[in-house]
Amino acid sequence: MFLGRRIVFLGAHPDDIEIGAGALIAHIAHNKLAEFLCVTLSDNQKNPELQNLPFEHRNSMDVLGVPKESDIVGEFVTRRFPEARQEILEYMLNINRTFQPDLVFVHTKADLHQDHQTVTEEALRAFRGITVLGFDVIRSSYGFFPNFLTTVTEKDVQMKIKALAQYKTYADRYYFNAEITRSTLIRNGAIAERPFAEGFDTLRVVGSFGDSSKC
Repeated sequence: MFLGRRIVFLGAHPDDIEIGAGALIAHIAHNKLAEFLCVTLSDNQKNPELQNLPFEHRNSMDVLGVPKESDIVGEFVTRRFPEARQEILEYMLNINRTFQPDLVFVHTKADLHQDHQTVTEEALRAFRGITVLGFDVIRSSYGFFPNFLTTVTEKDVQMKIKALAQYKTYADRYYFNAEITRSTLIRNGAIAERPFAEGFDTLRVVGSFGDSSKC
């Protein structure tokens, strides 16, 4: 389903994409399975205590194997996304026009954070006619259940844990704990009857017969 596709991973803040889909990104990047973009809409510089986040984010993406040209960070203001809804929509429409993805990963609809909700709602508008899957950011999602599972390897799990460890700013946050990350991937793997899996929910799935250009 992913081989040779054009994939966009969309997150509101630094760390969102890595928490939600880091193992899958590592698997795709290191095995060169697809063309992809990782798009983070805010550098989270509103808070003076988070000044190192852009640097830590880039280190994290390096670990996952994401080249600089595939790692885009916007300048939308954290916790003000609902006020910038139209600008965010236009930002995503431009990505759709220029990159033309076959598949988009974004925050689950079960996420209660106002920025995450805005990103998901506008992504569903911007990427019409395209499969959209939702990832879980554990600190702000309630009622999430992974009904779309992608198998990953032990190496991918290790890369995700190592990538999250680059966020020294968040070293004391429970959701960066390596055991939680690993156990989540094991639990998702159990649902898929595999050793490890990254889990998503289905926001929109577009299928067809005989058309290999879209998934």
